[in-house]
Amino acid sequence: MRRIEVKASRDYAVEIGPGLLDRAGELLRPLSGAGTAVIVTGEHVAALYAPRLRASLERAGFRVLQWTHPSGEAYKTLETYGALLSFLAREGVGRNDLLLALGGGVTGDLTGFAAATYQRGVDYAQVPTSLLAMVDSSVGGKTAVDLPEGKNLAGSFYQPLAVLCDPELLETLPEEELRNGSAEVLKYAVLGDPALFELLTKDPSCVRTERAIARCIEMKRDLVGEDEFDRGSRQLLNLGHSFGHAIEACSEYRLRHGEAVAIGMAAVARAATQMGILPTADRDALLSALARLGLPDRTEISAECLLQQIRRDKKRRGETISLIVPERIGACRILQVPLAEIPTWLRLGGIA
Repeated sequence: MRRIEVKASRDYAVEIGPGLLDRAGELLRPLSGAGTAVIVTGEHVAALYAPRLRASLERAGFRVLQWTHPSGEAYKTLETYGALLSFLAREGVGRNDLLLALGGGVTGDLTGFAAATYQRGVDYAQVPTSLLAMVDSSVGGKTAVDLPEGKNLAGSFYQPLAVLCDPELLETLPEEELRNGSAEVLKYAVLGDPALFELLTKDPSCVRTERAIARCIEMKRDLVGEDEFDRGSRQLLNLGHSFGHAIEACSEYRLRHGEAVAIGMAAVARAATQMGILPTADRDALLSALARLGLPDRTEISAECLLQQIRRDKKRRGETISLIVPERIGACRILQVPLAEIPTWLRLGGIA
């Protein structure tokens, strides 16, 4: 088992290893004096893993409740969030109790935001079941729900008590969800690890290994430690996301997060090459890696729709927005781009 310590406003550990789902109770009990543990999970994950997590928690002496939400980004809404808060209140969950996010990024974001705001803050732990959640969204304390106007517009920074990543849970993950998560693994490789990038291009299946998961978490740990509240270097983690979030919203979330981020990375890479920032060989290597991972690199969504969403992006500062732009495989920069120039970036990126 690997253990990665995250230093933030609340320090915690990310544990990575097989069998952690069945050890969750024994690992969490020393960290929490909670009488009640509430499993929050999506309907698809509930049948697969909730009984095992419940059994583990009960063995450790927790009273266990479960709340199940519909699966999919389309349900990461204020309505779902409100329903969870009402459930907690009806069941008498108190400030000393514990929430557990069992699922992918939607469940983790939703549970974290509920934990941050219910009775002004209760503890929560992340038990990610998707590759995307393991390598990215479960770590770092970003919690949110979507509004009709855009993605993740209501949320908070709220660090978990612990994160338990059990790679064995990926064995039941649909292939499309593995591809979804692989986009985030590729993002980390482009940001700062050419060796991981080379490994991905040679063996795409490596994305599900403990080594790849740990490397992504280590990189995120370092950026969170430098800039927990996303005002500086942590923004690098948004590579592909400024365009990607807009693509998700314009598709009405029919495109998965990783697919949209992949298209966003491809677009910004194409534009960066046209502007003389990214060498052609590195652009081609990135596009080839996306193809090897089975990820898209283009969209038919109109630039007009994307511009409307980008103007609502939480990374906007006045009349500029942060774009993360690759300079080479393994190094990126943060550019403050005037909104008036975004149509040019989209056009050069292959989005009409």
